Amino acid sequence: MDKKFAMLRALGEEKVVAVIRAESEEQGFKIVDAVKKGGIKFLEITLTVPGAIDIIKELAKKYKNEDIYLGAGTVLDPETARAAILAGAAYIVSPCFSPEVMRMCNRYRVPCMPGAQTIKEIVACLEMGADIIKVFPGDAYSPSIIKSFKGPLPQGNFMPTGGVSLANVKDWFAAGAYAVGTGSNLTAGAKTGDFDAVTAEARKFVEEVGKVK
Repeated sequence: MDKKFAMLRALGEEKVVAVIRAESEEQGFKIVDAVKKGGIKFLEITLTVPGAIDIIKELAKKYKNEDIYLGAGTVLDPETARAAILAGAAYIVSPCFSPEVMRMCNRYRVPCMPGAQTIKEIVACLEMGADIIKVFPGDAYSPSIIKSFKGPLPQGNFMPTGGVSLANVKDWFAAGAYAVGTGSNLTAGAKTGDFDAVTAEARKFVEEVGKVK
């Protein structure tokens, strides 16, 4: 199977992306290890993390033979997208729609997940070939926004990010989400150095998402 479509299919099966934000490279690596230990396979390293490209490069080597999908998040320009792809990112996530970032990802046949808030933005994403559209910030809406988007645009695959928690994750899927991205609700324990709590939360997410059909 084509590598790109295999990854998108895996995302549809796993259904959850861990959004990794950290104050340092060391903390970033610890969060990644904790989340992975909890069973989440899609790991999005945001470019706000110090040394994010180096982290992606090292993790790509470390998990080369493992069933792990590394991505780069908060990508704002094509130069950064290319650097992340060359470092080993298997997908690119952006908080907004950027035609230049989309073109770069299309050039390398790497899935791009641009952020959108309106029907007009979503249509622009689809016209550029976006396979997954990131609904961001998710906490600005209720899960019903997915159902509203899919009314006129049933062909869209949506991934809400921001505000997704154990309490509402099933509601997002019930509304039609393809996958979800979760960050602060998942990794809160890292702020106090409690990485076991991050692992425990990851396990709960995997268990909860596993109930979704």
